[in-house]
Amino acid sequence: MKNSVRSFSLCVKSYDQVVTCLRQPSQGPTFGIKGGAAGGGYSQVIPMDEFNLHMTGDIHAITAANNLLAAAIDTRIFHESSQYIDPESITWRRVMDVNDRFLRKISIGEGPDEKGMVRETGFDISVASEIMAVLALTTSLSDMRERLGKMVVGNSRAGEPVTADDLGVGGALTVLMKDAINPTLMQTLEGTPVLVHAGPFANIAHGNSSVVADKIALKLVGPGGFVVTEAGFGADIGTEKFMNIKCRYSGLTPQCAIIVATIRALKMHGEPLDRAYTTENVALVEAGCINLARHVANTKAYGVNVVVAVNMFSTDTEAELNAVRDAALAAGAFDAVVCTHHAHGGKGAVDLGLAVQRACENVNQPLKFLYPLDIGIKDKIEAIAKSYGASGVEYSELAEKQIEMYTKQGFSGLPICMAKTQYSFSHNAASKGAPSGFMLPIRDVRASIGAGFIYPLVGTMSTMPGLPTRPCFYEIDLDTATGKVIGLS
Repeated sequence: MKNSVRSFSLCVKSYDQVVTCLRQPSQGPTFGIKGGAAGGGYSQVIPMDEFNLHMTGDIHAITAANNLLAAAIDTRIFHESSQYIDPESITWRRVMDVNDRFLRKISIGEGPDEKGMVRETGFDISVASEIMAVLALTTSLSDMRERLGKMVVGNSRAGEPVTADDLGVGGALTVLMKDAINPTLMQTLEGTPVLVHAGPFANIAHGNSSVVADKIALKLVGPGGFVVTEAGFGADIGTEKFMNIKCRYSGLTPQCAIIVATIRALKMHGEPLDRAYTTENVALVEAGCINLARHVANTKAYGVNVVVAVNMFSTDTEAELNAVRDAALAAGAFDAVVCTHHAHGGKGAVDLGLAVQRACENVNQPLKFLYPLDIGIKDKIEAIAKSYGASGVEYSELAEKQIEMYTKQGFSGLPICMAKTQYSFSHNAASKGAPSGFMLPIRDVRASIGAGFIYPLVGTMSTMPGLPTRPCFYEIDLDTATGKVIGLS
């Protein structure tokens, strides 16, 4: 979220036009373990409470459209069999914008009037819906209508894919989503414009703000301006999906990638969390920089210049900051800059803005994709796994079956969107640093045909998060005298 003030630093220093593009937060993590996503200190989007909650209702529109399609599937099975839908093949699940682990696996059709049509299914979080991915990757209303109609929900008993248009619901989905295609204009505390649109998670979905917002922003800033757009988490998921999925569908090419790092996070990659994270420990920082180095190397592989932004905390020391800068440059970063925008606003990120300008002016390579589209599904998965540091990939029996089916149905030419933990390069969240030589387990493989990607689930990754022991909602309340939201951050 520091992108907002980062772009302001570009603006105040060079008088270039700058627009930032961000995703809309989900209520799940806002009330769960992470809290809001508007930034903090003097580096945030306002009004913060509207940004984090409801906003213009785009996520609610996605929830409504997703669940209308779910109802249409079961209604078609209940009333008729013109598509001969195989209930066992249905992959479309209901969604809600809440972290609720107890909805991960449920049975439906238990009522006395449902003719005994009981089947197992479950809920995903709304931002994991394929409709969210469609919204983020679409380029126009007509493109969105086509994508929504092409979404595959299951198979006929003959093994043919059944789409939303086959069920006659594609048009209604588009009507529900017609206003959601418009980004929301907001601003930072210092007045930099921010286009907020779409909110796919980077660990579960493809994790990038929308193509529509990026293209509007580029028109607004003109040939000499800058657009700062968000890719969630690290180079292993957000950046990889930005390059291999979003850039393919948008036709846009980034000139620079900013990797955000903190001393505390790098220490955490050096060893387990303890007091060492708030006291100077240069050796621990240097040990953790192996993680940063891989993020830099992976991002540089796409042909873009990399600038590392080190978010400075009050407990960081000059020796630790120098260690990170040295490690970033040694790994091939174009520059590494210490930033204090949380404390000082745009003034704290002027050096970062200048570094980004220089990086954009010194691009000398074309965009390189990690894999071509004309290879098999497994080959693409294995190319991504190699970038994680894996020595190979293990496929479950279900994953093997799904890959074979999607290949037969003609979907093998699509890019890959891995659902993987954000806490490690591997599938194991506890594996810190830059692990290598591990086998990457693929539990299941799904297809988001309307969005335009194949969707492997890595390890135990769930598409419905759960709440922690102490969720953020404990801190949130309303001052009924003033109407001010309390405790939301």
